[in-house]
Amino acid sequence: MHRPSSLVGALAIVLGLGGPAMAAGNFYCCVDVNCKQVCGDLLPQACYGRAYRELGPSGQTLRTIEAPLTAEQRAARNAEEAQRKVEEEILRERQRKDQALLNTYGSEKDIEFMRLRAKADVQKSINAAEAKIVEIRNERKVFENEAEFYKKKKLPPEVQKGLRDTDYEIKAQEYLIESKKKELDLIRIKYDEDLRRFQEIARRNASAR
Repeated sequence: MHRPSSLVGALAIVLGLGGPAMAAGNFYCCVDVNCKQVCGDLLPQACYGRAYRELGPSGQTLRTIEAPLTAEQRAARNAEEAQRKVEEEILRERQRKDQALLNTYGSEKDIEFMRLRAKADVQKSINAAEAKIVEIRNERKVFENEAEFYKKKKLPPEVQKGLRDTDYEIKAQEYLIESKKKELDLIRIKYDEDLRRFQEIARRNASAR
């Protein structure tokens, strides 16, 4: 098996062949396909497409040039770069949300206060809708009583309309109550998550001190 020539030996050959004029310049060296060290005052053809080093007249390495990437390596590098950008964007977004949370709440008590206030506002709407249903049912009772006189007759249009309209209004209020109850669930989820994140930020900041 042929051993690669040493850098010193390769430089000695190049210097010996090139003379004083060549010795004053920089050199380029690489390991060729046969694992041999190849050097020249210009980049040797054997170094094309391969990693190489530029050396000064005394043999010190001035810079190292990596070999061009293959298509697979370029694809892998691009994928890594894309992933890095995604992770950086996720981090920036988390930091933005964290700061927004800290701007909103000064303490855990603030979160609980806001939670209770939001729940109270929604519960107020539910109570109002329930009271409205009671009121509408009382109105409907009037039409029901009138309808008692027409058991075997066609109901007057105003009675029919009154029954129909009150039924519609009751359903509308019931729908409103259901939507408000769902809103209460969303409030619970939101403030539970805000509290969790606030505590997490506090722990992270404490450990960073």
